[in-house]
Amino acid sequence: MTKEDLNACHKKIRPYIHNTSILTSSLINKLIGAELYFKCENFQKAGAYKIRGATNAILQLSKTQQQNGVVTHSSGNFAQALSLAAKNLNIKAYIVMPSNSPQVKKNAVLEYGGEVIECEPTIEARQHTANKISSTTGATFIHPSNNLDVILGQGTAGLELLNEHSNLDYIVCPIGGGGLIAGTALAATHFSNHCNVIGGEPEEADDAYRSIISGKIETNLTTNTIADNKSF
Repeated sequence: MTKEDLNACHKKIRPYIHNTSILTSSLINKLIGAELYFKCENFQKAGAYKIRGATNAILQLSKTQQQNGVVTHSSGNFAQALSLAAKNLNIKAYIVMPSNSPQVKKNAVLEYGGEVIECEPTIEARQHTANKISSTTGATFIHPSNNLDVILGQGTAGLELLNEHSNLDYIVCPIGGGGLIAGTALAATHFSNHCNVIGGEPEEADDAYRSIISGKIETNLTTNTIADNKSF
């Protein structure tokens, strides 16, 4: 994906997202001995950067596909993002959520107009239920992270950051499903000459680290811990 792809994506989704604030702290800078900039995606619509990728993925669909709706599986954050993005674009969103997802996240999905379908709290059950909905309704499945249009959308957060601070040495990025760090790496490649991207994830939910070691996509087997709610 090119610099032009990122710019075009940002232009397309801009009416549906916030260009979130970049804040600093003189106290933290003094403690760390460096200049830090915080890209505050907690102020983003639906409370997270994920509305960026969700919106871009929907906008890539044909009119017929949009009329049939979209479906995803998520324990909360992408569920809310896709629901709101679909609501903003006037289409139907089916959201498969593990039965142990926090009720507050289920309520948020409903508030944003998504239809919640519960499943057993396993990765296999999520995908099976989403596939069933897709086959019966014609809804297009949008993966929370393993989707190029989602990755491109998430990369616009890094684009905004680097547009304001192009001389950054590092961006420290959380890793959940991998969509944000993949998009951030794209932004750093195209909008900075020397910025390195460092990923961070919980030690007990280190599927990204294990994926790099094994050369294939690894998953976290425990579904009732932080691994289940890591970023989906």
